[in-house]
Amino acid sequence: MTAGETVMNEHSTTDRYTLGDLERWSEVTHDIDPPIRLGVFGDPVAHSLSPQMQNAALRACEIGMQCARFHIRPNELRSALWLLRELDFVGINLTVPHKIGGLAQIDTADESAVRCGAVNTIRLCDNKLIGSNTDAEGFSRAVRTEFSIDLRDLRVMILGAAGGTGHAIAWQCALENCERLVLVNRTPQKTSALIERLRPFFADPRVLGPEARLEAVPWDETAVRAQLADIDLIVNATPLGMNSSDPAPIPARLLAPHHIVFDCVYGPSKTALLRAADEAGARGTNGLSMLFYQGALSFSIWFNREAPIHAMRAALAL
Repeated sequence: MTAGETVMNEHSTTDRYTLGDLERWSEVTHDIDPPIRLGVFGDPVAHSLSPQMQNAALRACEIGMQCARFHIRPNELRSALWLLRELDFVGINLTVPHKIGGLAQIDTADESAVRCGAVNTIRLCDNKLIGSNTDAEGFSRAVRTEFSIDLRDLRVMILGAAGGTGHAIAWQCALENCERLVLVNRTPQKTSALIERLRPFFADPRVLGPEARLEAVPWDETAVRAQLADIDLIVNATPLGMNSSDPAPIPARLLAPHHIVFDCVYGPSKTALLRAADEAGARGTNGLSMLFYQGALSFSIWFNREAPIHAMRAALAL
């Protein structure tokens, strides 16, 4: 894939760029004004609304640059990040599947990224890549906004806890002392290290009854069903739902009216999981508000100023 997938004007870029484009960046972008100095790396990335939101913020603040999508595969991430040092970029967001792998490719990680074991926001300073994680706080703010409840009052199940988004959400739940946390992953061994790091946060009993406050369970219907009577918030931290044909990550028959469902996937139509929540009489929301809050936090990191939240919210039609 090369640059030039869509028509350009002074405020728009191609739909997405590649590692090959970064390798000949001055040639590819010589006629783009304002210059591209922010971006989002992902695989896939065409669905990302981050540039739409960040470009609205840049215009609102009269900052003469723009943000673009970059289709970067996992084996290209190291090279792509290295090239940024030479190209006068201000920062990059990382999305699926780069959040955990990206942590090993940066120079410095702040407390949020180290704690979560994942990075979604990188800023460049003196040719150094400095990583942060805004997913965790973005998720917390989104839950509070969408459901008018704090994580500390919830019993939470995370589907896909071994991924970068799942890591970040699990840590935020622990930091806010949620009532209970259940991590679900296809290979429970991948969550064992995370469980050990989180265990001190759940040492004190809060829930009346025999259920453990912190558990990891395999991803099968029997194990998940056994947990759901004692769960309030179900979080989908997997990519399931990014394609309209994707099934729900758990069978619809397991959902009940008392559940609230947070699907980190966002798109123009409801995912199978959110449709199942509707049918069960449960409340549900997609990940658009999480994108908004983490994006506003990223903007503040890049520019050391308050994000223009009204412009960003309008760009996402929130």
